[in-house]
Amino acid sequence: MAFIPVPMVPEVRIRQLNSHPVDASGDYVLYWMTAFRRTTSNFSLQRAVEWSENLKKPLVILEALRCNYRWASDRFHRFIVDGMVDNANATLGSNALYCAYVERERGAGSGLVETMAKNACVVVSDDFPCFFHPAMYHRIARRWGHAVELVDSNTIVPMRATNRTFTVAHSYRRYMQKVVYDGLPEFPVPEPLDFLRVSPVAKLPAEVTRRWELFSGQDACSQLAAVDCAELPIDHNVKATRERGGPVEGTAVLERFMASKLSAYAEARNEPEQQGSSWLSPYLHFGHVSPHAVFQRLAEATNWDARKLGKPNGKMTGFWNMGADAEAFLDQLMTWREIGFNQCWRDPHYDRFESLPDWAQKTLQDHEGDHRSYTYSLEEFEQSQTHDALWNAAQQQLVRDGRMHNYLRMLWGKKILHWSRSPREALQVMIELNNKYALDGRDPNSYSGIFWVLGRYDRAWGPEREIFGKVRYMTSESTQSKFRVKNYIAKYT
Repeated sequence: MAFIPVPMVPEVRIRQLNSHPVDASGDYVLYWMTAFRRTTSNFSLQRAVEWSENLKKPLVILEALRCNYRWASDRFHRFIVDGMVDNANATLGSNALYCAYVERERGAGSGLVETMAKNACVVVSDDFPCFFHPAMYHRIARRWGHAVELVDSNTIVPMRATNRTFTVAHSYRRYMQKVVYDGLPEFPVPEPLDFLRVSPVAKLPAEVTRRWELFSGQDACSQLAAVDCAELPIDHNVKATRERGGPVEGTAVLERFMASKLSAYAEARNEPEQQGSSWLSPYLHFGHVSPHAVFQRLAEATNWDARKLGKPNGKMTGFWNMGADAEAFLDQLMTWREIGFNQCWRDPHYDRFESLPDWAQKTLQDHEGDHRSYTYSLEEFEQSQTHDALWNAAQQQLVRDGRMHNYLRMLWGKKILHWSRSPREALQVMIELNNKYALDGRDPNSYSGIFWVLGRYDRAWGPEREIFGKVRYMTSESTQSKFRVKNYIAKYT
């Protein structure tokens, strides 16, 4: 059977981090897996395979986990290590050498990637526009003397496909629909390692293996499964949740959603006492599941016919012709998720108060001195010590489970604004609590939710209210009048 070369990654998804040329005399191609922690439907890995085949050099995959990132805890470490086990298993039998590194002491991993890059023809990594990644890329661009490419596998519509920052969901939705109407953007190949023919690397540089313990080969899965997060210098107060991380479990979550939740998604997702959401966001955040794979699975489940698209008009329903539940889910995946990546990619200050629309900044500042019947400190919020039983339950769910019900997440943020001494303080409280406890935190999508509380992607509302000004207002009382919450409160109190 004739061998089929790996399809080329679209140029719009590739960014040259520096001007150093590819060194064809290097020992291998290095894929540094940082954000898309999976071996399937991954443009970054596909690009690395492409380089390996073109240069006839072996492919080395490095997935490293440091201790010194902000909010490092048992919760996030365990989720990532679960994924490492899956990735080690997925690469067995392929021609790629997968290496995992788990830092045991702070700073012990310093220099690992750069040392491996010295022997590489080119380094390919993941172009994630949020959290520590942009600053890390900036340092690398200044310091490294090796060719580095960053590849965008974040979204279905490429981040760099537009030079516009969208300020409301309707305008992004209309743009996205026009792109899809003209032709669905190219998807990554499902199994890029199937295209890799170059023989595996014989050995890694001695300079690497002498200094760092890497998990690779047949024993990697068992070695990674034995990693004890309690022995690492991270926050042990934020416990691991019951949910397992990794591509295997992420795919299982996707299948369970398609089988039992999709048919009632549009309504059930808003009910606090129903588990109607997909619960895919942590797996999307850690890169264990690809948005492309989610879309393809949804298209299969609904027997979607791309020839029956409606006209691009920015409306939530009617464009896809998949049915109300599937279209409600797609709006979360392809509008609300992707508009967050648009903001983070276009605005390096996406996490600052000044990134809010001018009208929102002005109205919040105009009402900063308004009387507040209740004010709480970060510690009181964190420990669920407010006067509001529903808010306390939502915070408890976040602390215990690493997630919060979709609708209550909006209420949670609105009340933090209501009970903080200033809108800037409210912003910092939301960022700290969300990023410390939420498995899907530290992500463009979660920053969209936090900043929506303060007016991003929204419009001015009336009547003007104390503290909120023209920013949308929400109360626990109105929430309890719309939804059943008694059992939810009992569960998390």
